[in-house]
Amino acid sequence: MARINQASLRAQLDECRAQFEAIKQHGEANADTLALIHALFMLLDIVVAVFLERTTPKTSRNSSVPSSRDVTDDGQTHTEGKPGSRSRGPKVRHARSDTLRTLTTTHTSAVTECRHCGHDLSATACTAHEQRVEIDLVFETVERQVSAEIKTCPRCHTRTKGSFPATMPGPVQYGPGIVAYVVHLLCAQMVSLKRTAAMLQAMTGRLLSEATVLGFVWRLHQALEPWEAAAIAKLLDMPVLHVDETSLRVDRKNYWIHVCAGGPITVKGLHRNRGCEAINTLGIIPRYGGVLVHDCWKAYLTYTQCKHQLCGAHLLRELQAVTDTNAYPWARKMKKLLLIARRQVIQRPQQRLSIRHYKRIARCYQAILEQGRSEMPPIPPRKKGQRGPVAKSDAQNLHQRLLVHRKNVLRFTRRTDTAFTNNRSERDIRMAKVKQKVSGCFRTVAFAHAYCRISSYLQTMAALGYNPLIAITIALQGNAVHCLNQNTEQPAEPPGEQLQLVKCCGQVMRSAVLRPRRWSGP
Repeated sequence: MARINQASLRAQLDECRAQFEAIKQHGEANADTLALIHALFMLLDIVVAVFLERTTPKTSRNSSVPSSRDVTDDGQTHTEGKPGSRSRGPKVRHARSDTLRTLTTTHTSAVTECRHCGHDLSATACTAHEQRVEIDLVFETVERQVSAEIKTCPRCHTRTKGSFPATMPGPVQYGPGIVAYVVHLLCAQMVSLKRTAAMLQAMTGRLLSEATVLGFVWRLHQALEPWEAAAIAKLLDMPVLHVDETSLRVDRKNYWIHVCAGGPITVKGLHRNRGCEAINTLGIIPRYGGVLVHDCWKAYLTYTQCKHQLCGAHLLRELQAVTDTNAYPWARKMKKLLLIARRQVIQRPQQRLSIRHYKRIARCYQAILEQGRSEMPPIPPRKKGQRGPVAKSDAQNLHQRLLVHRKNVLRFTRRTDTAFTNNRSERDIRMAKVKQKVSGCFRTVAFAHAYCRISSYLQTMAALGYNPLIAITIALQGNAVHCLNQNTEQPAEPPGEQLQLVKCCGQVMRSAVLRPRRWSGP
């Protein structure tokens, strides 16, 4: 049975338009009838364009739908029913292993006699070695007991008790290794509270209450308050900032996480709103004067004290959607032009185009937009007394956005520090959606704020090359700000030796101010 599709609908519309032109040439209708039919054709063009936009399936090629939700020919997604379809995860960064301490024991298997003839080989020199390595974890709990003496003065009969270390204010405490391990499971590995407590009980034999586990998170959250202020100050000095936002369920309400990322630094903030009120409350973008890379969210464009760069990946997907729905040639040409400009920027040693090449790209850009204006149906005129903007199709909205923000689209071709896409901030904010998928939502706003600050710190320290367990221990010792300054400015000597051996999950870690590999850019 025949079905209405894009080709048949366009063919029938072109046939009707040809018949109308023939009637118009023969003069078989008066002027009022021709004007009415012309208006109906204009309205029909808009209806067909919107109909095709609504019926075209959205995939990762033409929208922001993740690739895992793409439906294949057999009706399954890419990750369903296929062996080996799961991602292998990010590549291992071996630079982080420098901040771990490994206990290595070496044994030599000596050769004393010949296996063939039995001759004595004790005095014979060794010609070669063959080495084999066994890596294992030793699950053990380290308990440190301090006994304070209590004595009674024979003269005044006063009882005097010995002093305990400052790290032991109560009868039982948990060391920095356990705190780092628990916080890492909750905030980085997205493990639930109940499963985290069960895992620690299997390792130490002690069952931690939910309040104790949350106390670890709150303790790190308070310790990172100076670090967050220092990180924001450094973000304001960055030449380029990547910004984005995503929703998060907190206490059965919809909140928004806003992320600002520049260089190795990532800072996240939580707010009830998404627009300018939240951005002003966080206070980073209103004070920033560099280049903002974003997805053309209208709230970002209201800040005119800084320049803007629109995400090229979003534009390419929207252009692909216009090509799939209405097959406009201008959308296909614009996508090709942006890809050519991006490739030319990458191939240049200075990572930017010359003025001559930039003007050539700008002329082609403008010519394609002029072609698009003639290919798409005209926008209906505003009626008298009509309020609000005139309704337009997705293709017309994209065309107008490319026309108004043409400098913000091509800014990456002239600045070496401006990226073509906004993938940096999207990668930083993606784990918040994973956290919500695992835990469902946050019960309180306070711990949602704590998660944003802790995850910002862990992502920043990961970019600087720190192991997350070591990074948490450094923050609990109060050295987070020093590590941030040390790795983003001139190297400096650590403030004295603050060494403490921590045994956690069988790994002996040295929680000191270390010097990892310096960050060299994204």
